[in-house]
Amino acid sequence: MRLLLDTHVFLWFIEGSPLLSAEARRLIEDINHDKLLSIASAWEMSIKAGTGKLTFDQPLGTLIPEQLDRNGFLLLPIELRHLAPVATLPFHHRDPFDRLLIAQSLVDDLPLVSADGVFDAYGVTRLW
Repeated sequence: MRLLLDTHVFLWFIEGSPLLSAEARRLIEDINHDKLLSIASAWEMSIKAGTGKLTFDQPLGTLIPEQLDRNGFLLLPIELRHLAPVATLPFHHRDPFDRLLIAQSLVDDLPLVSADGVFDAYGVTRLW
């Protein structure tokens, strides 16, 4: 199975946070699953680091590739086919990064690993 990780799921996993559900951890640790981190999440982390909302022990340009490699995660690019659905999504969720993750999940038929129950309103397959 291919899994799209929400930004907080990626961060909680690499930090070993107890906030990550046991089921999410099991799915991510399953070597039979491809785990994808959207470039939208990398962009979100970068913006939040720049505003001081997130802090990291090392530069994101080092941290993200290191964690992708260490955990066998793949980077999901943003493609034009992901953008059109964003314009037509209802505004249950206003966060632009989450709206892009929703579109990627729908377009690529990827289950989304997230604690955010608002995603359910969009018909994505949310795993938690």
